[in-house]
Amino acid sequence: MRVGVVAVVGRPNTGKSTLVNKLVGEKVAIVSDKPQTTRRGVRGVLTTTEHQVVFTDTPGFHKPRTPLGHRLNETVAAAVEGVDAIVQVVDASAGVGRGDAFVHDRHLSAFRGQTICAVNKIDLVKHHDVVPHLAAAQELGEFDEIVPVSGLGVGELLDAIVAGLPEGPLLFPRDEVTDQPVEQRIAEIVREKALQLTREEVPHSIEVQLEEIERDEDLVRIEAVLLVERESQKGIVIGKGGSMLKTIGTRARRELEALLAQKVYLGLHVKVLREWQRDPSALNRLGF
Repeated sequence: MRVGVVAVVGRPNTGKSTLVNKLVGEKVAIVSDKPQTTRRGVRGVLTTTEHQVVFTDTPGFHKPRTPLGHRLNETVAAAVEGVDAIVQVVDASAGVGRGDAFVHDRHLSAFRGQTICAVNKIDLVKHHDVVPHLAAAQELGEFDEIVPVSGLGVGELLDAIVAGLPEGPLLFPRDEVTDQPVEQRIAEIVREKALQLTREEVPHSIEVQLEEIERDEDLVRIEAVLLVERESQKGIVIGKGGSMLKTIGTRARRELEALLAQKVYLGLHVKVLREWQRDPSALNRLGF
């Protein structure tokens, strides 16, 4: 068995979480079009008869403006320590640029293991002109492989990753696809739906805390709180007559019932925790 841990890094919105989900073959990380959707290192595990690859999805590495931003960057730094390989994801549709170079300099330039650049969203490039984007990726620094990736598949990328992994014993049971506790997965699913539905600056300010989970034979009862930073944001998340909160809950409940294989009652509430992204004590309480 080839077995190893692979950190997936990149600047915000390059498609890291979507790519990890495709590689694992199952949704383990939430996805939205908002920057900084990923706030915690999320591990997804792919096990076949020939290999086990543990992918660590990481927050987008960026120039931080808040204490939360600093802590997210620290999460990336911790995720690349002691891994067997690092995959840097760049977005061809947005262009390879200074932010990507910054990521490479910080996390890959001194790394002595396998490094791969995944040039993502090639299918969105006008006229599918791949060569300039591969050349731009090559200018970032040294990589063992540079692999173009489209929305259709990740086979070549996975083959390149597995080829560089060492042989060894399994790190996770064969049937395990993530090491996230179920409570974290539930909270993240609720946050994903809120991110997808809210607008402007609200998504950056949303965090979800579970208050209660009760499970019996027929029903899972979940009570969760959506935290925001200002009263105006609370009104947006609740919506007129509670319409936004109801839609968030409906979408989240459908996915939670599939995850838990049971009927779900989901109670959602919205509270204001002022400027929590800038409050070190609040960040500690929220697990950052």
